[in-house]
Amino acid sequence: MTRFALTVVRHGETRLNKEKIIQGQGVDEPLSETGFKQAAAAGVFLKDVQFTHVFSSDLTRTKQTVHGILEKSKFCKDMTVKYDSRLRERKYGAAEGRPLSELRAMAKASGEECPAFTPPGGETLDQLKMRGKDFFEFLCQLILKEASQNEQFSQEAPSSCLESSLAEIFPLGKNCASTFNSDSGAPGLAASVLVVSHGAYMRSLLDYFLTDLKCSFPATLSRSELTSVSPNTGMTVFILNFEKGGKGKPTAQCVCVNLQGHLAGVSKSP
Repeated sequence: MTRFALTVVRHGETRLNKEKIIQGQGVDEPLSETGFKQAAAAGVFLKDVQFTHVFSSDLTRTKQTVHGILEKSKFCKDMTVKYDSRLRERKYGAAEGRPLSELRAMAKASGEECPAFTPPGGETLDQLKMRGKDFFEFLCQLILKEASQNEQFSQEAPSSCLESSLAEIFPLGKNCASTFNSDSGAPGLAASVLVVSHGAYMRSLLDYFLTDLKCSFPATLSRSELTSVSPNTGMTVFILNFEKGGKGKPTAQCVCVNLQGHLAGVSKSP
C-alpha cells in the first residue's frame, strides 16, 4: 500500500474578494494587507509540517500566499514551488472583473442559478472538475512513481515523521482511527503534498472526491459545509491510499474541510 497526504489551501484575501468582484483567471489581483496576514498565519500554523512537494496555481494571489506560508516553515523554506495552470481558479469569462451580484443576475436572466451557470466565455463546472481530476491523477502518478523508485533504491520504510507532523495540528486519529491506529499495520506516508489554489476550484475538487472517489468525510460535516466555498487560507486535508501496485482509484479519507482556526487573531483590513 502507498499512502500520501494532500493539504489544499485557498489563497489569502484580495481587495476584490472583499468587494465581491469576480476575479477568475483574467483579473490577477495581488493580496490585500489582510491577505498577507492570513498567508503568514497559515504559515505559522503549518510551520512544523514536513511537506515533500509544493504546488500552486500560477496566479499572483496564490503565488504570494504560498510564499507567505513557506517563509514561516521550519522544513520547507527553500523548497521549490511547482506552479501549475491546472490549479487556476474557474474561468468566469464575461463575468470577470464584475460584481458577484451581476453574475447572479446573469444566471437568473438565463433561468439558472450560481454556481451551475456558466457565463459567456467561462468554464462549465464539468470542465473545471475535469481540470482538477487531470491534476490529481498527475499527482497520484508522480507519488506512485517516486514511491516505487524509493523502494527499489532504499530499504528504508517511509518516514513516520511526515504523518506525525500533520497529526500535531490536524485531527488525523480522531477521524481516521482505523487507518491511523499504530496497530493497524498501515505504512507511513510516502509523501505529504501542499497545494495552494482557489475557492471555486477547491469546491470542485471536493465534489470530485465526494462523487467520483467516494471519499469518506468526518461524520460531523454537513452537506452544506461540503459545498460551501472555503474562506481565504481555509485548509482541507485528505489521505489517499493506493493498494499494492497502484492500480485503480485510490481510497480517500477527508480529515477536515475548510479549517480556519489559524485566522482567529488576524485583523481585517479597514
